[in-house]
Amino acid sequence: MKKGFLFISCEEAKHICDKAQYGEATIWEKFELKLRLSWCHITRSYAKKNQKLSEVLKKSNLKGMSLKDRESLKLTIQQELKKQH
Repeated sequence: MKKGFLFISCEEAKHICDKAQYGEATIWEKFELKLRLSWCHITRSYAKKNQKLSEVLKKSNLKGMSLKDRESLKLTIQQELKKQH
């Protein structure tokens, strides 16, 4: 699909929406996204769900594995894979 000067595809809008949530979208991308959001109910729905998901994750206060635990798990998996071959 050919991109117009101001109009972006739904897929591109979703990608820009994701980037905007993490502060990685440019001013021009944000403008294109707002233009798309003004008339596309699918993109608007995606943006709302994306925002809700981010809020829930932020409130959940999830903690990831420590670097030491990740390395230990990686080593264990590698050892198990070697045993299988």
